[in-house]
Amino acid sequence: MSFRPLSSAVLCLPPVPKSTHLIVACSENRVIGRRGGLPWSIPEDTKFFQEKTLGNTVIMGSRSFGEWPSCVKGRDVIVITHEPEKIPSGVLAVTSLAEAMWRADGLRGDIYLCGGQRVYEEGLPFGDVLDLTLVHTTIDDGDTFFPDWRKDFPKEIARRESNDARWRYTFLTLARA
Repeated sequence: MSFRPLSSAVLCLPPVPKSTHLIVACSENRVIGRRGGLPWSIPEDTKFFQEKTLGNTVIMGSRSFGEWPSCVKGRDVIVITHEPEKIPSGVLAVTSLAEAMWRADGLRGDIYLCGGQRVYEEGLPFGDVLDLTLVHTTIDDGDTFFPDWRKDFPKEIARRESNDARWRYTFLTLARA
């Protein structure tokens, strides 16, 4: 018996699943924030973030969005907030990570979870890839942390060492085993 396709048949393929990335810069002791801001200013890391997320969907909490309002350009942006009236037009406001992930499925590109601490804690189990800038320092007075990722993302895909005048850091792309 041979297979003969029907001339009127439409080939329906399932949608290509999106990858969910966590993208973060943290210190050796997992600090991502201090007194409402980043503990460092690393232009190369900012460029890395911009290039990785361009053309994709980013999900972040309202404080993280307040730190990076320029992230809107060239991205679909979803902000998790309990004050949607404070979020500008063109940005999707939702009240939970579950809702954000559901909404992101209909938007462009892959999904990038961009912080803060609570978004990372809730999103870590759903991540496929971790794009990590590991800043080789210890921040003693940090007040916002990235969860321990080492058990969840043991597989190193890419590594690039770098530094600037003040900081030494490593760009890592990690995946689940």
